[in-house]
Amino acid sequence: MLKVGMVGVGNISGIYLKNFKEVFKNVELVAVCDLIRERAEKAYKEYNIPKIYDTMEQLFADDEIDFVLNLTRPYQHFEVSKAALLAGKHVYSEKPLGADFEEGTLLVKLAQEKGLWIGGAPDTFMGAGIQTCRKFIDDGKLGDVIGGRCIMAHHGVESWHPDPDFFYQFGGGPLLDMGPYYITALINLLGEVKSVFGVSETTFKERRITSQPQDGAVIKVNVPTHYESIITFASGATVSFLASFDLYSFDHPAIQLYGTKGHLIVPDPNCFANQCGMSFIDGESREKTDLQFEFGYNENSRCLGLADLAAAIEQGRTPRASYLQTYHVLEVMMGIMKSAETGKVYELTTHFKREEPMNPLLPTGVL
Repeated sequence: MLKVGMVGVGNISGIYLKNFKEVFKNVELVAVCDLIRERAEKAYKEYNIPKIYDTMEQLFADDEIDFVLNLTRPYQHFEVSKAALLAGKHVYSEKPLGADFEEGTLLVKLAQEKGLWIGGAPDTFMGAGIQTCRKFIDDGKLGDVIGGRCIMAHHGVESWHPDPDFFYQFGGGPLLDMGPYYITALINLLGEVKSVFGVSETTFKERRITSQPQDGAVIKVNVPTHYESIITFASGATVSFLASFDLYSFDHPAIQLYGTKGHLIVPDPNCFANQCGMSFIDGESREKTDLQFEFGYNENSRCLGLADLAAAIEQGRTPRASYLQTYHVLEVMMGIMKSAETGKVYELTTHFKREEPMNPLLPTGVL
């Protein structure tokens, strides 16, 4: 069993802590650390974690720890992951891999030099919804995929997140925050991306927080908050992707894919499957069929990617949520941003090959 140290015990950490304890038995959380010690102490006591550290350097120096789980803010991912790799630890990071492509490149090269794995979120593509849709496409039931439409839109996070400022600074914005879920799902359904074209806008220059404990504070917005893009896949399929913190509402499935036999409504990739519908509309009959899950993990199973990464190391296979995926996703997002700045199509330099689908015969928690 591989031992894990968690750096960052913020908003997303709760589901990881729960699933470490209840679902995944091939990894053990043995230490926590947070700049706000009270957060680490709460997790330490509530989940009976053996060790708590004041600094990440102390955690990295613990020889018992094999993996570092990086749950820090996006703009901190690079420094934390880099330090962990330099300390000889495998890394699993929340999304994105880095706040820009240069950071991602440096982390990938460092991991390769050290003979270590660095993987990361999202792992929702391993859940029941996306895996069922992947099988549907791979079995030829959609026909050849022509294109699709993908939408992630709402009016920002300041109405509910307790500390929303970082979403509007370097490393934030709707594309880097939520894009990894949608792009990761798309490449697992359609394969690698060839090129992207994007436009962007910062519609609201300031945001007023209405959530506690900062109700009434004003955020200066320093990143684009509205992106429209066209993603062209190596297969020839093209998908339009809207990522926005500027819209008040919209009425459209998160992902629709159009094929020569009909079109497929794909579950929201921000969740594993629960309460996320999926259906197929036959092109000839126009009949709509709701699809049934053919794979496990239809509840919130965050930590699944880390558990798979650990299992892959022990089994000598390639992990499903490794840098081979997160690096390609990062370049897709950075390509959209670069295209929005230059007005030119961005051609990708990285490549992506899908790993094997999930095994529906294995019990929950076994990879």
